[in-house]
Amino acid sequence: MMPRTLRVGGITPFTATDYPGQLAAVVFVQGCPWRCGYCHNPHLQQRHSGALDWDSVIAFLRRRVGLIDAVVFSGGEPTIDPCLELAIADVRALGFKVGLHTAGIYPARLSQVLPTLDWVGFDIKAPATHYESVTGVAGSGAAAFACAALVIDSGIAHECRTTVHSALLTDAQLLELATTLSGMGVRHYAVQLFRPTGCADAALALACSGVPAAATLDAIGALFPTFTVRGPD
Repeated sequence: MMPRTLRVGGITPFTATDYPGQLAAVVFVQGCPWRCGYCHNPHLQQRHSGALDWDSVIAFLRRRVGLIDAVVFSGGEPTIDPCLELAIADVRALGFKVGLHTAGIYPARLSQVLPTLDWVGFDIKAPATHYESVTGVAGSGAAAFACAALVIDSGIAHECRTTVHSALLTDAQLLELATTLSGMGVRHYAVQLFRPTGCADAALALACSGVPAAATLDAIGALFPTFTVRGPD
């Protein structure tokens, strides 16, 4: 039987960094079919019955009215949950803006919720031909780039960002990805340097993640009106 409420794995009650320019709460949705080695929320990859009760989440958010501007659905991968659209409607009814963090795994589900969103943070991981080496799932690149096109074409405010670990993504691949995104119409792009916090892959966590060369970052920065490099801290 289909669940009637969102499976929530946790909440961040206040953040100024998860939705640009807005004070927000973050609702973490359980479940993700990809197994990216650098994932810092591996505890959210599985869906189980120990989820937080959605009614209690809404009761908490009611107490945040007037204190925050927005609610961001993150994960895991929030579009995995068939109740995401209903949860967004509940949040909108409280007067909040709605943001979504997504890796672009389910194009059809993303297209359903896009009209209900105010902002999207899109985690784009690699050039399409290199995606499987990051996610561990065949065909993941096709889904991700289909979702990226949906977000870009929607006109909804968004940011694309890529987590970089030198063992998974070379400078050449990063520049290739950035060039593709620029050609697709992305205007706001961020490179996020790997941080070991929460990473379940011991080899990656211990390895020096590396920092893209200054020349690579300069070349990427020239492709976008807004480009940001975010450190591991």
